[in-house]
Amino acid sequence: MNICMVSEYRCTFEEFEAVVKQSEEETSAFITEYELVKVSDHKSILLLNCTDMDALGAFMSTPQMKQWDEDNGCVDIIYTMERIN
Repeated sequence: MNICMVSEYRCTFEEFEAVVKQSEEETSAFITEYELVKVSDHKSILLLNCTDMDALGAFMSTPQMKQWDEDNGCVDIIYTMERIN
């Protein structure tokens, strides 16, 4: 499933990008590809192909991820996307 995740945070884009990259090994079990795009210093768009939405939800709900979100004021809005021919 193609996902669009819009994230806003108090940390810098570079700090957010580092967290995404650090998670690659763990998320590779359910994310086959992704593209992270900087909108501003405190906002980004993550386009990804997710093969297991339950696993993605579980990953985003871990105590470590919840704490990171709280510490950095991170709020994600997640959309599903379909290709239009």
